[in-house]
Formats: sequence, C-alpha cells, structure tokens
Amino acid sequence: MKPLLLFFTLACCVGCGQAVFKKRWLNQQAPAQFVAYVETSKGRFEVEVTRAWSPLAADRFYQMLTHHFYDKALFYRVVPRFVAQFGTSDSTTFVPWMQHAVPDEAVLASNLKGTLSYARDGLNSRGRELFINLKDNVRLDTITYNGVKGFPPFGKVIKGMEVVEALYGGYGDKTMPALDTLYQQPAVFMQRFPLLDKVIKAGIK
Repeated sequence: MKPLLLFFTLACCVGCGQAVFKKRWLNQQAPAQFVAYVETSKGRFEVEVTRAWSPLAADRFYQMLTHHFYDKALFYRVVPRFVAQFGTSDSTTFVPWMQHAVPDEAVLASNLKGTLSYARDGLNSRGRELFINLKDNVRLDTITYNGVKGFPPFGKVIKGMEVVEALYGGYGDKTMPALDTLYQQPAVFMQRFPLLDKVIKAGIK
C-alpha cells in the first residue's frame, strides 16, 4: 500500500501569470455538468465534471479553471498504475485560494480509473492539488487519513486517457521529498527532474 503521506499539498512555484485572486470568484457555481480541457506537453485530455458527485469540489475546479489557476502546473508526481498528480503553483497564487479551502464532502462516486479527485492532507484541506486515477483505486474511497475519510471524485476523463497514461512516470514518488526544492529553487528541481510533463493551459470547453 502506498503511503498517503504523499498526497500532502505542498507549495511549489511553477504556475505564473494568473490573475490576482478576488474573493468574489468563490461565489461562482459550476453547472450540473461541464467539460474541462487540459492541454499538456504530451497532448490534450478532457474531463467531464459531475457536480452532484462532490458539489463543492466541482465549484472550486470551475472557479480555478475560469481564472487560469492550472496553466503551467507541473505533473510533479506520476506513479504508473496509481495516480498522476498536479496543481502546484507559486505561493502568491495558491495562498489566497487555500485561505478558503474546500470543506470535506462524502465520497459518492468511486475512485475508478480516469476519475479526478482533490488531494488533501487533513480536515477541510482540499482545493489545489488534483490527482487522476491511473487504475481503479477503490481503497481511496474509504481510507481514513489524517482524520478524514476518503477522496471524493468529482469528474472523469472522457477523452485523451492515453495522454494521461503517457505522462512521464519514470521518477515515481522520488520527486516528493524534493518538493521543498521546487518551492525554493524551481530551476534546481527541474534540473533534477527534467522529464516531468506540465499543463500548458486548462479551461472550460
């Protein structure tokens, strides 16, 4: 079993150039269903979000896509046959969002292959890091970690799963102990892990 310590949401300074955070963005509610696109260094994939699965998570994803939060985000943790994780950004961008972290919700859909969930490191800590399941990870539906049960999916890849599976996974979990370096010295981190893929841009279709 892979330690869920690796789902910690840590600071990284990869994404730059997003608009300055405005609290009113948090009032935006997602449609019942919508499709998001993610252009990556390996190609494009699309995610269909179903708000009923995890309404607060869907709303946050919609808000962040609308304001280009995930543009230039790094796929800093890709573990074959487990997850592809992304969503880190520079502190000036993510800190205001995480001051309004997404409250916990029950797991209503299962972490099957292709589903998208927010990572979290404890109670009411969702709202920045995302992972895509690369296989059926049903244990993530019920596992209790740092006082909270399960990881609620809110969407699923409907096009381009082959792109997600092609994201570079040769480093596996080896990047995780170096995330402080990514935060403090991104150029050094990228010299150490030069093959990592990234988001070019992401938005609502």
